[in-house]
Amino acid sequence: MKLRMNHMNANRAGFQAMLALEEASKKMGLDPLLYELIKIRASQINGCSFCLDMHVTDTRKLGESEQRLALISVWRETPFFSEQERAALALTEAVTVISAQGVPQELYDEVRAHFSESEVVALVMAINAINCWNRMAITTGMFPGCYEA
Repeated sequence: MKLRMNHMNANRAGFQAMLALEEASKKMGLDPLLYELIKIRASQINGCSFCLDMHVTDTRKLGESEQRLALISVWRETPFFSEQERAALALTEAVTVISAQGVPQELYDEVRAHFSESEVVALVMAINAINCWNRMAITTGMFPGCYEA
């Protein structure tokens, strides 16, 4: 595998803008574990191996179980995720593939049952941030270990 370009060096202003989005979304008050679950699920949907590897690693460092990590992609079929996590994962899926059906009112209502308006904004910002990172990583050919290779 070959990295197409190092986007961090190719356009520092663009990279700094992405970092600013990431840092702002991290500071909006979401639980760090929930934040990482969002990152993993969006990266799975988008097929971003670099981000998936990074966020699975980060989630392990937070103490997440291997069982839950292995089952995030099929969270609906397992009893291992809380109702709040389920709402966030469902929103992550809807926003990541937003052109398919938008965010249905029923889903929005479920999310609001578990999160304040401020937290909903934080969720959407976290989802947007990882979708931006996924698109940058996939476009530039990033893969796990590409900066060590």
